[in-house]
Amino acid sequence: MTDSGLEGALARLHTRALRILITNDDGIHAPGFAALEKIAAALSSDVWAVAPESEQSGASHSLTLHMPLRLRRISPRKYAVLGTPTDCVMMAAKHIIPKYGAEEGDARPPDLVLSGVNRGSNVADDVTYSGTIAGAMEGVTLGLPSIALSQAYGFKREDVRWAACEHHAPPLIARLIEASWPAGVLLNVNFPDAAPEEIGEVEVTIQGRRDSHAAMILAREDGRRQPYYWIGFERKRSNPPKGTDLRAVYDGRISVTPLHLNLTHTDAMPDLAAAVAGFPARGAREG
Repeated sequence: MTDSGLEGALARLHTRALRILITNDDGIHAPGFAALEKIAAALSSDVWAVAPESEQSGASHSLTLHMPLRLRRISPRKYAVLGTPTDCVMMAAKHIIPKYGAEEGDARPPDLVLSGVNRGSNVADDVTYSGTIAGAMEGVTLGLPSIALSQAYGFKREDVRWAACEHHAPPLIARLIEASWPAGVLLNVNFPDAAPEEIGEVEVTIQGRRDSHAAMILAREDGRRQPYYWIGFERKRSNPPKGTDLRAVYDGRISVTPLHLNLTHTDAMPDLAAAVAGFPARGAREG
């Protein structure tokens, strides 16, 4: 976020005129999206909601290119897209807000993209699969400050304590906007499985890594005795080091992890450059 952009966002935040775009990967009717609507409403009166028509968990940063996108208007400033979280943010920024915002007399782009609130944490290896992260990632790609929000839970999906994120997210987001962060960076925020009053201090963390890959292939047979398969994940705790997103959430703290889109591992470059130096030799022939 540029200094001038930050100043503008701060001014609009303080007057509740901050334009916020919200999306998710669990679908337009997910309980976490209802929680995000409350969070956004606490920050601004100018909120646009554009989310997938159905669940898109694990979609990562995928685009729908092999079929047309379908758009359904649910209510003023709330739309469902038959597509991925990436499709939703792109549609919102490039079509929905410019067109329907202009009809209201204000087609300016969002000041902030909020993606979530995901049912379950998005930490460690999860971030490469996550459609929640991808929604924020697409916002960053479009030059918009973006935050992904996720709420951890125990062993039952129906026992998510949404009050944790609903209570703490609005003031935390306001603080993050005031602090600012670099362009090309999204913030990955994870709330622990705890009541609001039980949550410890916020910790700025690095992306962790699980001790082992938890993916499982579940084999089944249909009514014609033909095999089919589900990809599942075994829920088990690892022993992550301090300073990681995993450890913070395990210890009951809110994790804020800055992630960027540049995946280059610069430390590996010198050795690789030395290994391929002079290859292929000019004029060399294969024997």
